[in-house]
Amino acid sequence: MTRPTIARRLLDRMFVTGEVVEVETVAARMRRIRIGGAALAGLRWTPGQHVRLLIGAGGLLGGVLRTYSVWHHDPAWEAVDLIGYDHGGDSPGASWVRNAEPGQGVAFTRPEGGFVVRPEAAYHLFAGEETASVAFGAMLRALPEGASAFGAVEADGPDGHLDLPGDLVRVCRDGAPAARSQVLVNAVRELDLPAGPGVAYLAGEARTIQAVRAHLVDERGWQRRDVRTKPFWTPGRKGMD
Repeated sequence: MTRPTIARRLLDRMFVTGEVVEVETVAARMRRIRIGGAALAGLRWTPGQHVRLLIGAGGLLGGVLRTYSVWHHDPAWEAVDLIGYDHGGDSPGASWVRNAEPGQGVAFTRPEGGFVVRPEAAYHLFAGEETASVAFGAMLRALPEGASAFGAVEADGPDGHLDLPGDLVRVCRDGAPAARSQVLVNAVRELDLPAGPGVAYLAGEARTIQAVRAHLVDERGWQRRDVRTKPFWTPGRKGMD
């Protein structure tokens, strides 16, 4: 069996394959990328879960994996909507988001991850920046009827915010770095939350969500088990660019 044939079989076993069928700008530096194809029929997804795209030349042998939250998926579709954020620069993930066009082939893992809502929570707290807002949109839509949700979402400017359900506070960093963002930490600190902890969902830049978690644990007295985190990126760390 030739090496290309082995690689093809591994690709088919490990990944779902499709193609980009639609691209839309939904906020500053954010694009909704719809991936479709017969292989997506019957795909299972829980709101908040992500997929890992195989990006770059060389396929399975030469590509890299980058993580993207699923914005929306309907079991009746043979398609899935991702939203990617263009951080700038020439990193593999940012380049893919910037250059994705209809007709491009795509390979990605099936939806995975435990960063999903806990329906039994007394209330739900969300905090993160642009990359987190994709998962948050799906999770907010999945909350049980009557559930209480609080939180803060950060973007660089007003045009950088996704249209999310609920009444989360919107804040802007106005050109300040997204890494180690005090803007987001201060926004969470100022939230008027119910007495006692709920469940927190913190996502986005790794060092920022560490700081938000420290605030909840050290200043508000939450237990770490009540704080769920999902770091999507951080500067200078390979695989998280």
